[in-house]
Amino acid sequence: MITTYEELLTKGLIQLLEIKDSFIRLMTLEQCRDAVDKGIHIGGAFSATIPLVSLFYGGGIRLDIEQPTTYGQDMFVLSKGHAVSVMASIYADLGYFDRALLKNSRSQESLLNGHPGPILPGVHISTGPLGQGLAAAQGFALAGKHSPHFNVFCLTGDGELQEGPIWEAAMFASYKKLDNLCAIIDKNQGQLDVTKHLVFPLTDLEQKLTAFGWRVFTVDGTQYSPVLDALHAFTNGARDGRPTAIICEARKGEGGFSEFMMKHKANLPDELTDQEVALHQQRQADRIAEFLDFYQAIEDAEVEQTLRSFARRMNLDIDLSGKKGKVTPIIVPVQTKRAPVRQKAISYAAERLPRLDPTKTYSAGDMITQAMKVFAQDRRVVSIDADLSSTSGLEAGIGFVDMNRALNVGVAEANMMCIGEAFAALGYNAWVSTFCPFFDWKVLRRIAVGYQERLEAIAMPGGWLSEGHGLDLTFVATAPNFETTTNGATHMGTDDIQVFDGIAHLKIIDISCPNQLLAAMKWIMEGNKGLVYLRIMRAPAAVIYDQDVAFDFGKGYALKEHADDKAVILSSGRGVHEALSAAKLLEQAGTMTGVVDMPSIDAKLLRHLYDSGKLLVFAEQNNGYIWSECRKILFKHYAAIDAGRLLPINTLDPEGKPQFIHSATYEQLLQQFGLAPQQLADRVQAFIDGRKR
Repeated sequence: MITTYEELLTKGLIQLLEIKDSFIRLMTLEQCRDAVDKGIHIGGAFSATIPLVSLFYGGGIRLDIEQPTTYGQDMFVLSKGHAVSVMASIYADLGYFDRALLKNSRSQESLLNGHPGPILPGVHISTGPLGQGLAAAQGFALAGKHSPHFNVFCLTGDGELQEGPIWEAAMFASYKKLDNLCAIIDKNQGQLDVTKHLVFPLTDLEQKLTAFGWRVFTVDGTQYSPVLDALHAFTNGARDGRPTAIICEARKGEGGFSEFMMKHKANLPDELTDQEVALHQQRQADRIAEFLDFYQAIEDAEVEQTLRSFARRMNLDIDLSGKKGKVTPIIVPVQTKRAPVRQKAISYAAERLPRLDPTKTYSAGDMITQAMKVFAQDRRVVSIDADLSSTSGLEAGIGFVDMNRALNVGVAEANMMCIGEAFAALGYNAWVSTFCPFFDWKVLRRIAVGYQERLEAIAMPGGWLSEGHGLDLTFVATAPNFETTTNGATHMGTDDIQVFDGIAHLKIIDISCPNQLLAAMKWIMEGNKGLVYLRIMRAPAAVIYDQDVAFDFGKGYALKEHADDKAVILSSGRGVHEALSAAKLLEQAGTMTGVVDMPSIDAKLLRHLYDSGKLLVFAEQNNGYIWSECRKILFKHYAAIDAGRLLPINTLDPEGKPQFIHSATYEQLLQQFGLAPQQLADRVQAFIDGRKR
């Protein structure tokens, strides 16, 4: 017999959560009926319902629904993005957006896609089934360890636990003692190809996570009481430096009636939806009746009032005015308002930035270190390296100011990129770095998807984000072009820009000079520059530009030009130095030749150069990025092109196909591909002489 105050409250709370469960499942089923394809990832959504209802209605998470971007509130990441339908039902119920948004999901007109992203109010990052959400949640938790403190919750699944980034994050979260991070694992024993068991058994999961340094609770994920107890142990219990994992054991489609609900993605026919809805409505009626019998038997006024308070927090109304009483949903209006504008410009003392001796050479890493000692005085500057901080210079510079903002995740590039994304989503000016071939395309693409959705949310009338809520995230790509020299094919950055040029919204910059690097960093520190792929040289380089040069993205720079120029050599990165040397040799031989540095693609300048009638030589220590972009621009704007005035010299093979580069010294690589100054001069002169004939 239940007699104590705590026992009465606990029983009443569990019964209210079960009632709420029914309302949420019905909202989720109706999404399927109204979806443009009548499709829904029902199996994983239903097994995630009990953990999510427990989290959002059980009192464990502190949220500012009116202003989801306010710093210091708890945060949630849905790593298993296929469960977006149940999350959307909860977010609509809480007032992040209107319930009407649940209709016509997956369509071109809808904000509700098949996976969550920041176009949807209250969602901070884009996720799918790729195991990257836990790494991003870990990034939020790193920020939440400092004032103001906050907790971070992440829902993942046992299918996702087969992805490598999960374990990169698991290792680092433990190492950083992120006891404000709680991973809820929907262990539903199924995935896409095999919905009733895993492709390979994920045995001893609790022992595995414990060995990684996590505190682990394994609970029955089909019942509210054990899930709620575990969440309360995390939120209210003592912290010992270990992140928490709550393994919720269930099955795919948990809580559904038909076996059809165990599918990964289902296109439910209306008759099956009607059948499932009717059964859930009956279950709901039974649960309400059971609760009302219990509630009306309570003789403690304080317990009654507390349970009413619990119900209101769940947007439920207890009405005892009728003969039997009833529990009905409270339809709350939209609570979320447009976020305040974020001021993103980084404050710094410009006079403290290094001033360079034009007669000396400087390494890019040293320049970044010295500059970051100045920029990082602003607490919004943060960096994450992946065991290559000695080449980027980030950790030494920012760590000089604050080691808490200079992180190194070790050899874990995917984890590094997701952490950087998380800090950028919180408003930081975030920098991540590794060798250019080491960036993870899959992670970069997902980050760019989320960035685009942020831009869309900012631009749309009534959107929940405002100016300054994009991402300021710079990918410092070290050792591009021929910079890795003797390290060989796996490290050689000659194909990265063509590959990453396919990533929407990525601003690609190839640095040729230490002063140009400082100018580009100052440009980034202005804020609101988005996703920047900044290629920097590894070995020291001579100074080309003046101290006070300004950098503008999308602008090329004429370093040498004369009215009598017969040709113009275009390059970027260290290739610019070789181009200048080649132009000097040509001038000594009586042939005036211009040089253009194109750190980012300047379409206007390329057209101007083509219209000049001069011979254009594209001398690049990569697979011909500028050459490739120039062709696109010319074909877009001209009906006919004089290809005889265009000479590409790059690392493509004789048939113009990509190839990988063998280990060699820098001088050997220049000679191999005809990019040494004398070779360039000879090719340009032969090119000019051939045109004369």
